Amino acid sequence: MLLHRSVSVLHFCRPKLLSQLKHSFASFDSDASASSFASGSSSPAGVSLFWLNQPRLRHVRAFGTALEASASERSDGDTFFAEEGVSWTSIGVSDKVARALTDAGIERPSLVQAACIPSILSGKDVVVAAETGSGKTHGYLIPLIDKLCQEHDSVKAASDEKSSPPRRIFLVLCPNIMLCEQVVRMANGFRNSSGQPLLTVATVGGQQGWPVKEPDIMVSTPAALLNNIEPEKYRRLEFLRAVKYVVFDEADMLLCGSFQNQIIRLINMLRFDEKLLSRSKKYTPEKAMDLNDDPLLHIDPFDEEDMQNENNSEGEEDSEDDDVISDLPEKTEAASVKRRDIKEWWKARKIYDRSKQYVFVAATLPVNGKKTAGAVLKRMFPDANWVTGNYLHYHNPRMEQKWIEVSVDTQVDALINAVNKGSRSEMLDNGVDASRTMVFANTIEAAEAVVKILSTAGIECYCYHKNCSFDDREKALIDFQEKGGILVCTDAAARGIDIPNVTHVIQADFATSAVDFLHRIGRTARAGKYGRVTSLYNESNRDLVAAVRQVGKLELSVEKAFSRKRSFRNKLKKQRSLSKTGNASSYAKESVPA
Repeated sequence: MLLHRSVSVLHFCRPKLLSQLKHSFASFDSDASASSFASGSSSPAGVSLFWLNQPRLRHVRAFGTALEASASERSDGDTFFAEEGVSWTSIGVSDKVARALTDAGIERPSLVQAACIPSILSGKDVVVAAETGSGKTHGYLIPLIDKLCQEHDSVKAASDEKSSPPRRIFLVLCPNIMLCEQVVRMANGFRNSSGQPLLTVATVGGQQGWPVKEPDIMVSTPAALLNNIEPEKYRRLEFLRAVKYVVFDEADMLLCGSFQNQIIRLINMLRFDEKLLSRSKKYTPEKAMDLNDDPLLHIDPFDEEDMQNENNSEGEEDSEDDDVISDLPEKTEAASVKRRDIKEWWKARKIYDRSKQYVFVAATLPVNGKKTAGAVLKRMFPDANWVTGNYLHYHNPRMEQKWIEVSVDTQVDALINAVNKGSRSEMLDNGVDASRTMVFANTIEAAEAVVKILSTAGIECYCYHKNCSFDDREKALIDFQEKGGILVCTDAAARGIDIPNVTHVIQADFATSAVDFLHRIGRTARAGKYGRVTSLYNESNRDLVAAVRQVGKLELSVEKAFSRKRSFRNKLKKQRSLSKTGNASSYAKESVPA
């Protein structure tokens, strides 16, 4: 589930990433005019990213890779797109993929994409932590599809017609099947001149089992992937050998809570494979050792309790290594390499040859505290490059926010008025309302009550929450995207789902955590567009709302509002506990007007 812990403002420093980008940009046009790094170093203007045109922002961080440009070089204070001189090819994308992007109507990279694509193309592990709606999904799809296409082309050119090229897989892990399907649709949008997808894409999860034909890109939930490779040991071995690129979408959600054990289990298996392959140069990802002797065949799933203890310990990675090695049978040999030799080599903590690239993507990524997702990443991938968005955990300047205090007597009228005002903003030529409003409630019961209230007031709306069937949720999203209107939902619709042109977000119930708040309001003002947020709140969360508004005025992280005194945090914790039982929202208790 979503994170519910207090977090403080993040401060990322990425000198390694700056040097890496300099190396990536070395081949660019030398005639490009210079533009300064925030740190004072220089780089071609053709790849410049911008500090935002907000002189009051004392605490806003530039991207880890961002370049500072003068006000005259900005495009009307644009906080989404890179400057006009930045093109797909100028940041390292091949002509083939650049044409596919242009054909799909994606003419220019965003700031986040211009920052992260060169880093991912370099082959380093990368953490992309940027605000919602900044283009992160394309930010990892573009470079990894590009790399896989180039590998396929080079292998086909080098191999004879009779031999089949080695399998290479680009794996994307998502927390739910709806996000998986969205990633698949976006990946299928990369097409060649004949209109065919550049790569084959398959989903594992929901109603989709293991693909019959081997895809180039596999998108799965963690549980579905483990369920399909754990029972089939040879499938697991072949799959782990073939995976070259691994993306963890919504990484903060995957690395904490109910997904944590599954994700760390998968990371351990992938890294164990890398270490075994680099243990002896004669074993390569394309030509594995004797299948019957391979240690990967003998790794059993971790015990859940042991995994939890492992993650909570200070020496997490050491215990992780011991657990993986202890899963090997005493008498198993991996091509004459004895178990004892493997363990001694493993414990030596030597640098090993990498055969996979890991990319972590998130719109909220706290790092304070040993158990937070950012802290876990820093321990497990200490050499990863970090690309950080200007408005990570901050208020988006393209977003207009309105705050309305309500009581039990006034909340229904306030909700209906907010919905009506937001639905008059845009009309199509045929008179159809094209505005899109998302209304968030804290519980399923409250969401259902809001639907009933709006329906009684003559306002048609769609409903989206976890108790709806997959087909109903999918239909609601499609209708909402194609026809506009009102979508009443819980936080199940707050993460990752990209619905273009949401003009208005209404919090019928005020969020109880910084993560919930940021993901909810991040459904609007996406991809450079403007949006409106209306937050209804009552006496019980008046102090929290005041704190949220105050950090907005001071240009501080929104997390500051959710991490005050211990008594305040305990109050929020109690509110969240009530919210889970449906008692925190009075909508569920509200009598529907006749």
